[in-house]
Amino acid sequence: MRADLRVGWRCPATPDPGGAVSNETEPTMNRWHEHPGVRHHSQLTVGERAADLMRNGMGSWPFVFVFLCFMAVWAAVNGKHGVDPYPFILLNLFLSMVAGLQGAILLISAKRADSISSEVAIHTLDNTKQLQELIEANTVLTTTVAELATQIHEHVCGNHSAG
Repeated sequence: MRADLRVGWRCPATPDPGGAVSNETEPTMNRWHEHPGVRHHSQLTVGERAADLMRNGMGSWPFVFVFLCFMAVWAAVNGKHGVDPYPFILLNLFLSMVAGLQGAILLISAKRADSISSEVAIHTLDNTKQLQELIEANTVLTTTVAELATQIHEHVCGNHSAG
């Protein structure tokens, strides 16, 4: 197969061209950046890189656990009028600010995810077109080979029965 017509990308646990099976255990969902149709780090804008960092950081279990630990520590320290003289009013202010930003952060992350999906879809469409062209060319070649095989058969059988 010609190098410019190769399609697709290798998934985990599938043999590579050398025959070895990949030992990668990371789910393919987290490996979108390896897809050949998706722009790489150096091709992204600062905003796109920031959206990726935000999505990967805030949309993870470690972030949730750190946030819950912070809330527990804040509650423990301020339970007896610690840093916040009025119980949890400052915490309420911080949580309100986080909630205000959360909507924008979710929209930015969703927009970036849509961008990635679009790039993968365009790559898939291009590959589908290339595959369709290859299938059509293969069909023409198969038809030609069948016709030639029929001609050879007629020539061999025709000469054999005449002799």
